[in-house]
Amino acid sequence: MVHATAEVGRAGRRRVTSRAELEHVAFDLFGRQGFERTTIDDIAAAAGIGRRTFFRYFPSKNDVAWGDFDKELSRMRARLKTVPRRTPLMDAIRVAIVDFNRIDPDQVPWHRRRMDLILRTPALQAHSTLRYAAWREVIAEFVAERTGQTPDALAPRTIAYTALGVAVAAYEQWLETDDADLGGMLDTAMRELAAAFADSLPGHRP
Repeated sequence: MVHATAEVGRAGRRRVTSRAELEHVAFDLFGRQGFERTTIDDIAAAAGIGRRTFFRYFPSKNDVAWGDFDKELSRMRARLKTVPRRTPLMDAIRVAIVDFNRIDPDQVPWHRRRMDLILRTPALQAHSTLRYAAWREVIAEFVAERTGQTPDALAPRTIAYTALGVAVAAYEQWLETDDADLGGMLDTAMRELAAAFADSLPGHRP
């Protein structure tokens, strides 16, 4: 998490100077007012910045909830490209997903707030659909490359959709259990999914 010094904005307001700090200001407002009742103007005012500055950090209020998702997704795509060909297909996906969702212990409470907002806020679901599609695309591209198919073929799509379903299910259970290990839950669930696909996918076995 990036920490930045704060400056004093106009009218003596404390001005945020980083994307991460603006996220925290927004989440505090979401917690007090609710996501739908909180406007961009509210966030900007609480952060001591103007609307233009807000949009330099985030394209929309919905994007605040997802943080640096695009950056992390690019990292997952890059990781999958470096996986040795000898690594079984589903093992490669499992390791990449666990790594994508790895959280520093001191960031667990913050990540729980983020995922609770994403998964349990009806107003965010349409935007989340776009994010999920981008996530599935990364998985489908990897499966397609490994199996000699196109990303929109049935097998790559099926694996991408099921892998996403596994990840969302693990997150929902993690949110319901205070001391649950997210990484362990994802790893276990993906191993079970791999077993289900073991005999049907070219490129799964070394």
